[in-house]
Amino acid sequence: MPLRPPALRSALYRMRRPSLDAWTVWRRRALFLAGGVCVGLAAVLMAWAADAAQAAFRSALGLSPWLALLLCPAGFALAAWLARTVFPNSQGSGIPQVIAARAIDEPAARHALVSLRVAGGKVVVMVLGLLCGASIGREGPTVQVGAAIMAAFGRLSPEHVRGLLLAGGAAGVSAAFNTPLAGIVFAIEELGRAYDSRGTGLVVATIVAAGLTSLAILGDYTYFGTTDAKLSLAAGWLAVPLVGVAGGLLGGLFSRAVIAVARGLPGRAGSWIARYPIAFATLCGLGLALCGLASGGAVYGTGYEEARAILHGESVARLDFAPLKFLATLLSSISGIPGGLFAPSLAVGAGLGAEASLLLPQVPIGALVLIGMVAYLTGVLQAPITAFVIVTEMTQDHAMMIPLMLAALIADAVSKLVCSSGLYHALAELLVLKAAEPGR
Repeated sequence: MPLRPPALRSALYRMRRPSLDAWTVWRRRALFLAGGVCVGLAAVLMAWAADAAQAAFRSALGLSPWLALLLCPAGFALAAWLARTVFPNSQGSGIPQVIAARAIDEPAARHALVSLRVAGGKVVVMVLGLLCGASIGREGPTVQVGAAIMAAFGRLSPEHVRGLLLAGGAAGVSAAFNTPLAGIVFAIEELGRAYDSRGTGLVVATIVAAGLTSLAILGDYTYFGTTDAKLSLAAGWLAVPLVGVAGGLLGGLFSRAVIAVARGLPGRAGSWIARYPIAFATLCGLGLALCGLASGGAVYGTGYEEARAILHGESVARLDFAPLKFLATLLSSISGIPGGLFAPSLAVGAGLGAEASLLLPQVPIGALVLIGMVAYLTGVLQAPITAFVIVTEMTQDHAMMIPLMLAALIADAVSKLVCSSGLYHALAELLVLKAAEPGR
């Protein structure tokens, strides 16, 4: 076979290069799509497991509500021990782990945050937490599980691991709430804090794959059911700044408390918590049980059913529901057990909106509840776009879009006055610093 001159070889390579590039592009797309399907399946399984765990806890309390004084402390102690010793890096919501993993360059340290082992442990211990009444959600953990699944696919394409983590986390939000637009916004605003036009299409494709998988199994649904609440142009708009400030203030206080405990409290209290974390978790479980008894059992679990009932006027919220749910969620969050903040925060916001109706009785309760949800969720996350998009998608109430936007902006500004650092990113910084410690 005659030798080809360099010019001819170069021309033939240029002719073949488009097909090689096309193969690379389609292989990457296939990874994202296959991962999205797996994330959707995981989200459905986590939803079923969470619902079953809450039902089992309610059945136990049906025998006697005082059983909570035993189940909550014992369950918190076991869950905290498992999260610290058997499944490290599974504590908390899981979103800080994904943010930290995207920031870490060292593969082993990144793998420790988003491995399939951590994801499996996250699900097991989260279900245990709900089985003992913890005021936690499944949506944050779904983000970490989604990122871990996509990271596993990323072994076939290591150069795209950060994009895979972003897509997995966004798909987790989308599949957990059936809110695809919120998944995209959450990826940009919270997980990425940047817009990358090159990877956006693949993130959307992953979200679509996860969403279609969830829809195929669960059917099309709105998380809180559809509402048609509206605000009048007169007195109704007074609720926006009022509830916006209250939600931002409470959400900022919540975030500041969680960050302070995570960084380590000063003095004897901080040293005791660091030395006896399981005992501290047990005390948090006892505090949760007391909150549950005081609320008649309303503050246990995710708070989804309570928030939905308040939103649709199916039940009247107790005056102490919002503060007790706030305290129950705070105790669950600082205890060190795995669990998310989205659903409990929406429940606190719903209670806050219901309480605002005492001051503004002429405003529809549904509108106040929606504003309260957005305001408090924004105060906790300091992600205003995600907050109002996710609530709008969960209720399909587009008539409230402008008031919800304004409430989110007000709550975000107030929250930043109370807590200068965003909750998830402040916790992610601690994980990055821990991963950088010598000997790890």
